[in-house]
Amino acid sequence: MKKKLESLQNELSKTDNALVAYSGGVDSSLLAKLAWDILGEKVKAVIVTSPTLPARELQEAREIAALIGIELLEMASDEIDLPEYYVNSDQRCYVCKDHRYRMLRKYAAQHDFHTILDGSNADDLSDFRPGHRAVQEQGIRSPLQEVGLLKAEIRLLAKEMDLPNWDKPSSACLASRIPYGMVITSDALIKIEKAEEFLLQLGFRQLRVRHHGDIARIEVLPEDFDKVLLKREQITQNLKEIGYSYITLDIRGFRSGSLNEGLKNDGSN
Repeated sequence: MKKKLESLQNELSKTDNALVAYSGGVDSSLLAKLAWDILGEKVKAVIVTSPTLPARELQEAREIAALIGIELLEMASDEIDLPEYYVNSDQRCYVCKDHRYRMLRKYAAQHDFHTILDGSNADDLSDFRPGHRAVQEQGIRSPLQEVGLLKAEIRLLAKEMDLPNWDKPSSACLASRIPYGMVITSDALIKIEKAEEFLLQLGFRQLRVRHHGDIARIEVLPEDFDKVLLKREQITQNLKEIGYSYITLDIRGFRSGSLNEGLKNDGSN
C-alpha cells in the first residue's frame, strides 16, 4: 500500500493543474486531499448536483471539502431531463457520466484546467459499471485505479490522514434504487430520499430503499434485521406517509448494486 501511495503522489506531482470530480465519498475525498496537498490552489474539486444527490450527501461533501481546504465548485446537472436517461436502461450510468464529464470538460477548457481526475478504484473494475466507458471516452484519469488501490486500502489511507469519512458506507445516486426499465421521476427520487433519510435517523448506516412503484424494498445488513422488525410499525407508518403502499424487508440483506443481479452481462457492457 505504501508503494501504491508513493506512485500516486508521484503521478499527481506531474500534473500542472486539475479538476477533481468529487462526491464526498471516501475515494474522491482521499484523491482531493492528496491533490490539494501536492498541487495546492492549482486543483479544484467539483461536485455535480442534481435531484439524484441526497441533501445529506451534499452537505457532508461540503464539510469534507472545507476540512481539506480545497475549493469546491458546485455544478448543477440536468441529466434527469434527458430521454435516454430517464427511460432508465441498463446504460443509465453511462448516459449520466457522459453528460456530466462533458460539463466538466467544458468548464476545464474555459478555465484552463488540463486534467480531470476521478476517484474510481481498482475494485470498480470487477463490477458492472457502464459509467467507466464514459470515463475512458472523455479522457478522465482515475489515479487511484491506475496505481491499483483497493477500497480497503483507500479506507486505511483516509483514516491515517484523519479524513472523518474514512469508514463511511459506500453510497450511490438515488436513481440506482429504481429498477432498470422503470421511468425515473422527480417524485420517485423524493420518496426514496425521504425514506432513506428516515431510516438513517433511526440509526441504520448501511441501507438502501429500492423503489418498485408503490412497494419499498428495504435492504439493511442482516445483523440489523431484528432492529427493523422491532421498529416495523414506526417504519411502516412513516413510509406509507411518504407514499408507499407496501413495505418489505429483503431477507438477503444489503447488496451494493443489487438491481444489477437481473442483468445478463455478456461482456458487451
